[in-house]
Formats: sequence, C-alpha cells, structure tokens
Amino acid sequence: MTIHSIRVRLTLWYAGLLAGSLVLFGLLVYIGLKQYLVGNAATNLAEQSRSITQLLAELPMKRPGFLAQEIEEAYAPEANGNFIRVTRSQGTVVYISGDAKGDSFKASEVPLKQGLSNDDTVRVVHPFGGGAWLIESLSFTDPGGNRFLVESGIPYARIENVLNGLLRMLAVYLPLIVSVGGFGGYCLMRRSLQPVDEITTRAEGITSTNLSQRLPVIKSGDELERLSASLNRMIARLDDTFQHIHRFSADASHELRTPLTILQLELEEIVQNPVLSPQIVDQIGSALEETQRLSRIVENLLTISKLDAGEVKMEKATLNLAELATSTAEQMKLLAEEKSLTMTCKCDPSVYISGDETRLKQVIVNLIANAISYTPEGGEIGVLVRSVQNTALLKVFDNGVGIPVSAIPHIFERFYRADKARSRDSGGAGLGLAIVKAICSAHGAEVMVVSQEGKGSTFIVEMPLAAVSRPAQTSERESTGYVSQERR
Repeated sequence: MTIHSIRVRLTLWYAGLLAGSLVLFGLLVYIGLKQYLVGNAATNLAEQSRSITQLLAELPMKRPGFLAQEIEEAYAPEANGNFIRVTRSQGTVVYISGDAKGDSFKASEVPLKQGLSNDDTVRVVHPFGGGAWLIESLSFTDPGGNRFLVESGIPYARIENVLNGLLRMLAVYLPLIVSVGGFGGYCLMRRSLQPVDEITTRAEGITSTNLSQRLPVIKSGDELERLSASLNRMIARLDDTFQHIHRFSADASHELRTPLTILQLELEEIVQNPVLSPQIVDQIGSALEETQRLSRIVENLLTISKLDAGEVKMEKATLNLAELATSTAEQMKLLAEEKSLTMTCKCDPSVYISGDETRLKQVIVNLIANAISYTPEGGEIGVLVRSVQNTALLKVFDNGVGIPVSAIPHIFERFYRADKARSRDSGGAGLGLAIVKAICSAHGAEVMVVSQEGKGSTFIVEMPLAAVSRPAQTSERESTGYVSQERR
C-alpha cells in the first residue's frame, strides 16, 4: 500500500470530504445552538422583566419595600445567581439585586443602559473584574407617567458552558468518526476494486502463448465493465495478430523448403561435373553450404512456428532425464574434443519426467552446442541433472565468454545474437535458444540463464517431476547456488 495508490487517494479524499462536512455541520450546530440558547435566555428574561413591570404598576399603592420583597420572593436573584435592576428615568436605582455568590464582581458595577426605549433589547456586558453577562432591558411607563428601566440578566458563562461542551464533544468524536469513516471507506474501496485485482492477476498470466484466455468481465454497467470488455477485445486482436504471424512464418518456411531442396540438389549435381575448374567448384561448394545453412534456418523456423501454434504432436512418456542427458552428452563429446574442451556429466540416477524424448533431446543438444560454440579452446563444459522437491533441474554450464548483461533479457528471442560476428562465423542463426524456449514452454518447463561476461554461462531448465521419481534429499538450490544467483 502506497500513498500514490488510487485506493489510498480515494480514501483520503473520502476522509477529507467527511471531515469537512462534519466540521461544517459542527459549525452550523454551534451557531444554531448559540442563537437558540441566547434567544431562549432572552425570552425568559423578557418574561421576568414584564412580570416586574406589573409590580411597578402597583408600586404607588404599596408600602415601601414592597418591590424588593416581591422580587426576592419570586426570583431570589442572589440565590439563583441572577441579576435584576430597576432604574427610574432620572437614573435613580429603585431596586438592585445583591452580589451573586461565587462571582468576583459587584452588581453595582454593571453599567446602565444608555437611553430608554419602548423595545426590548439584549446586550452582553463585561463588568470590571467579572465574567460576561447577558442583560435584557425593558422600558416601562406606569399610569402616573413615571418611566422605569427593568434589567434582568444571567451569567453568560451558562451559555458558554453548553457551547464549550459541544466543542469538546466535537473535538473528541469528530476525529473518531473520521477515522472510522476512513477505515470503512478504505474497506469499501478495497472491496470495490477487488474485481480490478482479479483482472490484473489474470492479465499477468496472459502471454503470447495463451492469448486465447480472456479476462473476467465485471457486470457492473459502468467504466469497469467497459474496461474489461475493451481489454478482452484488445487481447482478441493481439491473438489474431500473433496467429497471423505464426501462420505466415509456417507458410513461408513451408513454401521455402521445396525450392531450397531443389536448389541444393542442383548444386550438388553441378559440383560433380568434372569439366569445372577448381575455382568454380569452390564457389559452387560455398553456395551449397549457404544453401544448406538456409535450409536449416527454414527448418528451425518451421519447428518454432509449429511449437508456438501447438501443432507439433508431443509423444509424451515417462523418461529418465539423467539417462537422456548422459547419452546426449556422450554423443556430443566429439564436437567438444575438436576444440580441446573438457565435458563432464553429473546426473542423479533416478530423475523421471514426462515429456517428448526427441524434443527434450533437442533441448539438451542445443544447449550443449551453444556452450561449445562460446567456450574457447581448453575450456570446460558441464551437464548436471538433479531433483529438488517436485522439480527436475537440468543445467548446462561453461567457463566461456559469457553473455553481456544487456543481452540476457533477449537471449531467447529469435535471431538474437549477442556476438553477431562470432555467431555467423560458427554457422549460428540465433534460433537454437528460441527453439529451446519453445520446447520448454510446450512441456510446461521454465528455462533461465545465469551469466557473467568473461566467466561463463549457466542455462537452467526446471520442469515438474513425474510421479514415479524420488526427489533428492539435499537441495540443489542450496548446494550449487545457481538458481539463487539467477533470482538475484
């Protein structure tokens, strides 16, 4: 999982959108709750002030101290921590509640409202040395024409406590909700993109040898379904193209066989004419050699095309790979001795595989011939057969010129030659290893190469063991190190 993957990016976008939405929702809730609390407090204070105005209407007919007694009995401002003040228009205070318990300010420090009006007004004041207060002011004129200002207030901290509680709740639960939502979004993304993983896995297994396979089509009716269908159509077009190339190679090779055979026979007949001069005989002999070389190239191309197309009938049987490798190496010792090469063969006695003996022998012949061609005089060539768990290993190694690092990825391609001049001089056309690759693929085997320029090469063929074989007790991968080097 990387930060650049579409799954992570979609999850981050989802989490960011969710966090932004929750923050916006929390802000709107905060503003709405604040307005509701302030409005509700103002309504209650206004009702309280209107109740006091009814007492003011009776004030001229009552005894002194009537207003204070009624307010104390009805509202108990000091005990409830509220503020009540009644003021005449001249600024004379008719009543003022005592200092609230627990507050550090005096009620007398609450500033008077400037001017009198018949409308209710709500304001927030900050007395010196105390917290903020929410004050509701109401003007009242009694029947005798006396004007009063009734002020009722509560500590603004009551509203702030509720708002701060909301903020704390948002601070705690918002990250939790975003985390849970992000994790859930990631799981949903993973589940939604699982069909893409299936398409990727199937696509990785499709090569030029199995283009008949198709990717699973996601029946979703959206872009994924169109993508999988488009990829299948592309694979079908590639399959048609490869089939066309294979047919062309097979047809071209087949059509070239007859004229090349006729040309070879005619050159052989001409070269036997006794009236020809030695110089002409040499030229005709050289042309005959090139014709024979071209015939071998055509035969190899036809073989590869048939193997790729699956048209070669494999007569598979259980055979002893060790015996096949030993006998083939013995037959090719003569070619090695012509270059003063030492050939050794170390094979476990019981390594059984299932395959076509003729084709597998062709694999061994081509690998040994390749080693002979690229190993200088006095060098060494080795053939090794071992079993590792359920796999049979065939190795052909030498201490020859080796293969450049840049050439290793292309060594099994048709007509590819790392050393073109040397290959041409030795008669090679760059098809031997391509045939090895095609035969191995037809047998479900894998062929690899490990090489270091100037120190030699090792060709490794891995194929499944037959049921009758007994795997070796020791691991060839651990004892020789060839496979581990190739993996690096």
